[in-house]
Amino acid sequence: MTTSIIHPVVLCGGSGTRLWPLSRKALPKQFAPLVGGKSLLQLTLERLRGLHGEITCIAAEEHRFLVRETVDAARVGGCQILEPVGRNTAAAMAVAALQAGADELLLFAPADHHIPDAELFAHTVRAGVEAARAGRIVTFGVAPTFASTAYGYIEVGTASADGRSHAVARFLEKPQAEVAAALLAHGGFCWNAGIFLVRAGTLVAALRAHAPDVLLACERALATSSIDGSFRRLGAEAFQACRSESIDYAVLEKHPDIAMVRFEGAWSDVGSWNAVATLHAADEAGNRTSGKGRSLRARNTFIHAPHRPVVALGTENLIIVDTPDALLVASTGCVEQVAEVVRMLALEGRPEATEHRRTVRPWGAYDSIDNGERFQVKHITVKPGAKLSLQMHHHRSEHWIVVQGTAKTTCDGKVRLVRENESIYLPLGCVHRLENPGKTTLEVIEVQTGSYLGEDDIVRFDDSYGRCGIVADRGDAQNQALLSVAGEGAVATPTVEWNSPRPLPEAQPA
Repeated sequence: MTTSIIHPVVLCGGSGTRLWPLSRKALPKQFAPLVGGKSLLQLTLERLRGLHGEITCIAAEEHRFLVRETVDAARVGGCQILEPVGRNTAAAMAVAALQAGADELLLFAPADHHIPDAELFAHTVRAGVEAARAGRIVTFGVAPTFASTAYGYIEVGTASADGRSHAVARFLEKPQAEVAAALLAHGGFCWNAGIFLVRAGTLVAALRAHAPDVLLACERALATSSIDGSFRRLGAEAFQACRSESIDYAVLEKHPDIAMVRFEGAWSDVGSWNAVATLHAADEAGNRTSGKGRSLRARNTFIHAPHRPVVALGTENLIIVDTPDALLVASTGCVEQVAEVVRMLALEGRPEATEHRRTVRPWGAYDSIDNGERFQVKHITVKPGAKLSLQMHHHRSEHWIVVQGTAKTTCDGKVRLVRENESIYLPLGCVHRLENPGKTTLEVIEVQTGSYLGEDDIVRFDDSYGRCGIVADRGDAQNQALLSVAGEGAVATPTVEWNSPRPLPEAQPA
């Protein structure tokens, strides 16, 4: 018998609130380094690599470079489908099924689950191939090890002829504690892992029967999509018109032909800090630590401290999570309410609610290490061979100090190499760019000064990562002068209003 080819599809959506402060809207938990310095997405891609080396990822437009960077780190290929807005799993799975061949077997897997036994996982997935080929939607149930109230359940029905799968009798929502205990005692229930194996044509037919509006919106979004390297951007207007619905509500609870394959290995959806804690070994007092955490005369305390020493003295039943700009100290009984903390901070206008101090960009990253009313200091790292966009700012000047590597700088058309322990001044309004021509990471300290230091004060003239759009040339002298400094073929793309002050760049010494 020939081996069926399974095409993995990773669902990379998520808001990033349950594991705050490590996980935030700008860096949801699937991208955060949680296990052995790797993100859950990277571990998922590495696990699925054993099934197929080409993996489709479906992610938010704003996370495209995080996904691309993780795909490269996991050494897999495939495309990344970008959603302009989140529309839950029904729409994401519909898009993947529509762009695949009808007979292709698709394995849908969340990006943020932890399954340490990759070999057992692959064996379990292959056990569902026959049922999927026969036209069933195959889901995977995890053998429960305790009475969890955090997971949905599947009631196991009759076994198939070969014994590899079972019919699904029904799906149950996350239960109350006493119900969860009864389900565990009964023995005929599994946790719902949210992983599915299905023929693309089977899923499309099921969507047409149970959620035709979702399918139609996704067909239109694909028809108006665009290709940018490995990225496929869905048509924004059509996809925004799609209703947001999970695949469970849209299809599974209505579909008559669903099979379940039982997974007997360790599994976690890493849905809370208590779940993260269980991924680390406990000492004799039940304490668990990650990074530089230490405990003394403490009990049942988890410390996540990747950057600096954090010591718990005489504590009990605590979760301590340290990041460069925010600290969480919570009772183990309150971790399910972390999202309320995020909402509180967001209402107060605190950027820490959604943004990290360190921000990933396609060319590298920057870390905002200090700031005041009229200044900001950043630690910039640029990948070998990468370069920032050719840009200018209306309201700030910048000073770059190279601390490692050699920088290739452009300032009003003048190109200069800046080596370690050297610096260059970029006056307000100049057209400039930073590049790394070397083979090692470039590190630069950037000091910004000015009346406004927001990230939206930028006009891009040229960009290697598709972040420049076409703006009609107004024809005025100031705009013409800026474009002439930027060089032939440059196109200005403002992210601030054009009536902002735009002083003409003047020749100044570096």
